[in-house]
Amino acid sequence: MNKDEKKLFEHVRFLYGDDQVQAIFKKIQALLEKFKKDHTAFVRMESSEKISERDVILITYGDIVRENSEQPLETLGRLLIKYLVNEISTVHILPFFPFSSDDGFSIIDYRKVNPDFGSWDDVSKINQHFQLMFDAVINHCSTQSDMFQGFLKGYPDKRDYFTVVDSDADLSQVFRPRATPVVTRFTTNKGEKLVWTTFSSDQVDLNFRNPAVLLEMIDILLFYVQHGAEFIRLDAVTYVWKEWGTNCINLPQTHRFVQLIRTVLDVVAPNVVIVTETNVPHKDNIAYFGDGTNEAQMVYNFALPFLVLHCFLSEDTKYLTTWADTLDLPSNQTTFLNFLACHDGIGMLPIKDILPVDEVEKVVQHVAARGGFISYKSNGDGTKSPYELNVNYLDAIHPLYDSEINQDIAVNRFLAAHAIMFALRGIPGIYFHSMFGSRNWAKGVEESGRYRTINRQKLNFNDLSADLANSNSIRRPIYEGLMRLLKVRREEAAFHPFGDQKIFHLHPSVFSLLRVSPDQTSRILCLHNVGNQSVDSTVDLRAIGLDNISSLQSTLTNSILTTQNGSLKFNLDPYEILWLKTK
Repeated sequence: MNKDEKKLFEHVRFLYGDDQVQAIFKKIQALLEKFKKDHTAFVRMESSEKISERDVILITYGDIVRENSEQPLETLGRLLIKYLVNEISTVHILPFFPFSSDDGFSIIDYRKVNPDFGSWDDVSKINQHFQLMFDAVINHCSTQSDMFQGFLKGYPDKRDYFTVVDSDADLSQVFRPRATPVVTRFTTNKGEKLVWTTFSSDQVDLNFRNPAVLLEMIDILLFYVQHGAEFIRLDAVTYVWKEWGTNCINLPQTHRFVQLIRTVLDVVAPNVVIVTETNVPHKDNIAYFGDGTNEAQMVYNFALPFLVLHCFLSEDTKYLTTWADTLDLPSNQTTFLNFLACHDGIGMLPIKDILPVDEVEKVVQHVAARGGFISYKSNGDGTKSPYELNVNYLDAIHPLYDSEINQDIAVNRFLAAHAIMFALRGIPGIYFHSMFGSRNWAKGVEESGRYRTINRQKLNFNDLSADLANSNSIRRPIYEGLMRLLKVRREEAAFHPFGDQKIFHLHPSVFSLLRVSPDQTSRILCLHNVGNQSVDSTVDLRAIGLDNISSLQSTLTNSILTTQNGSLKFNLDPYEILWLKTK
């Protein structure tokens, strides 16, 4: 065996034991050999070679923008080419497969494109201009899937595809991310069965203790790679393995499962980057980097959205600064996927033990006052607690005192928040509705009865284009402002995802950091005013590692700021951004 084969063998042994390891390993080998025979174009490329400061990921639904005469994926492709070609590098198309609920995350068929969205040809056309990220919704599938229907009918090959629970099983320790029951009763050919449903009664959890499920999922992942996926998001992966008597979250078997998937892709498609979606407390989240070489190359920076929101509402960067100073990476093969908004809400688990309870409650109350909603999860003692804030980020970050939404204030705050996200080490991920300045969609919540719909509005292509051409629409300055920030970011090596990062405290309302390129030749001092008052301050450049600097140049305005005796005096207007390049 070579090195990768040995690793794969040990992963299988750990998960399935000595009695099954040989048989399972040979079946995985057969899948990989067939893939390598059919696809020879994949070249080994470390993430440090593949990823740079030019990388930006757009997060979007396949049907988020529509026009009557076109399939949504075709319309999305036209919009991407018109507004974002050469501006972003990667498009994360959220599940675009046939589904029965949860806006795509209850998949009926993993290998087909939803005919209401378009075809694989439409996906391929987008791939001609952008890299692609696909979702691997591996924890669960739809009750309407052939897999689950075969289970209900008692087909021998599907009998153990799902986790069945005895009626007297003690599930009190199981972590619940929702307020719904952990199991759902279904009628099968053998009578009624209790089946594990982590997220909803329509989303049945796959049973990875059955090696046939593992083999099926590996085959699906290779199918995605074949169809252009260069980034694969492991959705809800933290829940994939169940062990009685545990909380069934973040288990050692779960981490070994991710390591197995990483090894499989390293063997046949080493250019593919694994991204773990683990909406859990920060310390548990970053554990999915593994040792820096053996698990995910990218991890969602789940604590960032809430902490950035908090610092703008409180006009105090203390907690964000303290947390950001801990953001070390285990190797130059790993980095964060930084984001402020996505198709889901703003998670609250990730900021556990980072923000005091009273500070969290202030944000919760603010979001409710701004027209948002609070989703709850069940606790082991029968109580419930807030789990997620459901709100559009533009509405969430706006101050309550500006009830009429002053456009200048709204735009400046929103752009300053994104500048913080862009400046931090990692790759920026921007949700479609943030990129184009959308607002709360209260009507959608009323129609669907689901809080998450507030940030999932479907837009008309022509209406959106008209808004982006209209100087009075809030969409235009947000889009143009984000493009300006991203242009600077793309052109400065100091923003490389694997470059150095130094966080420091200058002023309570100024989030400050120094970014340095991997080769140490490019340095940018990043200052962001999160408050509604001007700030006059001084930074000792020598104390942050900038010696013998006579002047700095604003990368956003090209203005020059001169230093005096190794210090820089600066003034920041409310919500102003200064990205200063050493000269």
